[in-house]
Amino acid sequence: MEFQKVKISDFLIERPDRYKPFEANDLGLKRLNKIDFSGNIHLSDKLTNTNMILIKHGDLVISGINIEKGALAIYQGDEDIIATIHYSSYEFDKSKINVEYFKWFLKSAVFKEIVNSQIGGGIKTELKAKKFLPLKISLPLIKDQENILKKINSIKNEIKELENENDLSLIKKLRQSILSDAVSGKLVSQDTNDESAEILLEKIKRGKEKLIREKKIKKEKPSSKIEESEIPYELPKGWVWCRLGNISKLITDGTHLTPNYSEKGMPFLSAKNVKPFKFMPEIYRCVSKEDYNKYVTNKKAELRDVLLTRVGAGIGEAAVIDKDIDFAIYVSIALIKMFNNYIDTNYLTIWLNSPIGRAHSTTNTLGIGHSQGNLNLTLIRNFPFSLPPFPEQKRIVAKVDELMKLCDLLEKKMKENEKDSEKLMDSVLREVFKN
Repeated sequence: MEFQKVKISDFLIERPDRYKPFEANDLGLKRLNKIDFSGNIHLSDKLTNTNMILIKHGDLVISGINIEKGALAIYQGDEDIIATIHYSSYEFDKSKINVEYFKWFLKSAVFKEIVNSQIGGGIKTELKAKKFLPLKISLPLIKDQENILKKINSIKNEIKELENENDLSLIKKLRQSILSDAVSGKLVSQDTNDESAEILLEKIKRGKEKLIREKKIKKEKPSSKIEESEIPYELPKGWVWCRLGNISKLITDGTHLTPNYSEKGMPFLSAKNVKPFKFMPEIYRCVSKEDYNKYVTNKKAELRDVLLTRVGAGIGEAAVIDKDIDFAIYVSIALIKMFNNYIDTNYLTIWLNSPIGRAHSTTNTLGIGHSQGNLNLTLIRNFPFSLPPFPEQKRIVAKVDELMKLCDLLEKKMKENEKDSEKLMDSVLREVFKN
């Protein structure tokens, strides 16, 4: 195989067009928003306040900041586009360079070594054309480039097949399937000796009446009967459909007041502190003790209560408070208090995070379009809830915990395999271009 020592400028020509911000905006062209590490170009209509370059159909476009990670692509659009000066755009001589071959070369460790050896200090911020184009590389003839490219693509396809066998989306589906089975009575066997959920409901009802008499909670409006159309599946014997509000002591939310944050004081948590099955109070802002006392009046979050996100991208995500700390919550979180001797709050979070629970949260989110929406408290209270006997709740929680740990192990193994695939491809590129 014949190689020639050439400068990159021997086969690439930088497109020279430059525009001031007002000139670029007057062109009415779409803007390159980013090139992802898979080489896909993403466009936007956003105006600019920085200088821009021009990109035409067929140009090789390179991100000077992330070139080594794969942020480079051939622009295939028919209309011209513009990009910030952190990108560079090149025409290329097809008689000298197979651009797909060259793209693989730029992703290789061999190219990084060339940069480090020929540019003092390597790439500190970004690789601009004035340093990129003079680089000298060993380039095979065009026919050999094509043969090398075929070999690389063949190996890439083999690695892709291995990755498909380790599809992480399958783990996500498995988790959802486990949760669906858990809340529909299919995960563990029923025990005829368990006290039925009907009796459980009666005990909870009497418990609520007692708290109302003691003026510890307010009397609520009677819940509507669950209609046949609201029941998605038949429950096992001993289970019952009920409204979530029927089995809770309290369903409320955090303060609606705009918090006055302070450098020190009491923890103040928001929706970002709650993820599915994860209560994460470690990162928080503070409010004064005086404000904290106002915020927690009649709605103090306590150990074993459940938090449910009401706003943001994660609407409907729920977690049990499993750390015994004092904190106040913002309106973005719903607080659910249960009769813990009748309802296992871990089972409640399984239900809320399950496909049926998340579907109810999505359906009952109001105001979408004006914002990300908010999950309505009254509608939360009216969720149709599948209630098992209390001992079965405990068995379900134990089994879900066991199966989720197995999913965690499987996911970890798949991610390790994914990293191994990336390392393998890096090794292939090194060997191909080094030799």
